[in-house]
Amino acid sequence: MTANLPSASPAVVRLTRFTRTELSDIVGDGEDAFGVSWTGLTWRAKEEHFGIKRDGRLVAHTGLVTVPLSIGSVETRAVGVGGVIVAPDLRGEGLSRIVMTAALEHARTMGHEYGLLFCMPHLVPLYERFGWQQLHEDVEVEQPEETTAIMPLRTMWIPLREGAQWPVGPVRLRSLPM
Repeated sequence: MTANLPSASPAVVRLTRFTRTELSDIVGDGEDAFGVSWTGLTWRAKEEHFGIKRDGRLVAHTGLVTVPLSIGSVETRAVGVGGVIVAPDLRGEGLSRIVMTAALEHARTMGHEYGLLFCMPHLVPLYERFGWQQLHEDVEVEQPEETTAIMPLRTMWIPLREGAQWPVGPVRLRSLPM
């Protein structure tokens, strides 16, 4: 009789890029893979990319980018997290946790106190299980043509250093959202 042993967690790889082709590997050729086109916002590309491949196919991704922001009177930088996606046929297998954990391990080496992400309301409980905390105030984000907008998605943060506390005050992302 053969025992069913749990398989090892899939390895997370550092990706040199994340283009429409890589996104198509994960979710196919849909126009709005992240479901955010309704916001009308222009989004910033990520600079660091982490993925999981299965049988040569990219099946999960998380991206990072350093972003400037002000919180009350505090001017700081945070590690913006975005482009979190898992192939629809593999959701529920813990791949988002695995790829997010690897990305956050790297984010903790970047020297900033906070991670920041924007998500759809139904994903808040998922990110809370990963240790993210929801901000309940409006967040202003920059847009092209020197305009700003109030972020319509939920805003969440996570400490990247022991003891980091989110400052009090209005939040303004001083770049395009990620």
